[in-house]
Amino acid sequence: MKVTDHIKKSKGKTLFSFEIIPPKKGKNIQELYDNIDPLMEFKPPFIDVTTSREEYVYIEKDGLLDRKITRMRPGTVGICAAIKHKYDVDTVPHVLCGGFTKEETEYLLVDCHYLGLDNVMALRGDAMSHQKYFQPTKGGHSYASNLVEQIKNLNTGKFLHEVMEVDTKPNFCIGVAGYPEKHIEAPSLKTDLKRLKEKVDAGADYIVTQMFFNNADYFAFVDKVKEIGIDVPIIPGIKPIATKQHLQLLPQVFKIDLPEELISEVEKCKNNAEVRQVGVEWCIEQSKELLKAGAPVLHYYSMGKSDNIKKIAEAIF
Repeated sequence: MKVTDHIKKSKGKTLFSFEIIPPKKGKNIQELYDNIDPLMEFKPPFIDVTTSREEYVYIEKDGLLDRKITRMRPGTVGICAAIKHKYDVDTVPHVLCGGFTKEETEYLLVDCHYLGLDNVMALRGDAMSHQKYFQPTKGGHSYASNLVEQIKNLNTGKFLHEVMEVDTKPNFCIGVAGYPEKHIEAPSLKTDLKRLKEKVDAGADYIVTQMFFNNADYFAFVDKVKEIGIDVPIIPGIKPIATKQHLQLLPQVFKIDLPEELISEVEKCKNNAEVRQVGVEWCIEQSKELLKAGAPVLHYYSMGKSDNIKKIAEAIF
């Protein structure tokens, strides 16, 4: 079922969902299941599975370093199919511009269609670790709006190089990212909202926001989005802070602001166990306010760990 259909079916009741990352190459999928199992009691209608960019590794050979390109966390589509089969829950694979040609994207989407996956999250993706700025893959898309357009075309039977009469057309529900505090590369929030409008105009069906720690940022974002004529569900993405390092890491990587009250509480903590509890308590209060405001879904960035998400869900759902 489509994400948007789940939202309609809920008739105003806020849903619970979360995002996971694939295990590193060579690791067993059982660890992923062990972290999903405790969250299934809250009946998530869908689970997102991220896709990692390719990266360079250096392998020593005959005393010299040989540079090879690899993906450390492959298997997104396979994991989506496995979770759908094991738990009978819809899954949302993340599809990136970066690291994929348009042809590779088409093949990936065909696989998703064959596997009965009804939803995809269309993202530009980040720059590679050695790049200062995002550089499009040769033969790939430069912007998420172009990726959305390709997916929408496939929904009508229009492939990259031909329009075909097909027995069954895919009918993907397309999610895209929104940034309450603007995308890191956008010169202004107004410009960033224009880019978001382009993605929706290209065919996006719903928006999931970047993490935020001040609900006022989300509420203001929703108002601005509606003002420019966007009328699709806007799902808040939420992450509980878990380590003291997050005080520096999250603002640096995601260019977001942390509330002074939260910073103060984390700084008082003697260890990361205490920080994790502060993160849970803060996230519970965030979730309660968002629930009261009628957010369609509360979508948690779990990063593959479920203990803190379970505590939050127990308090909310």
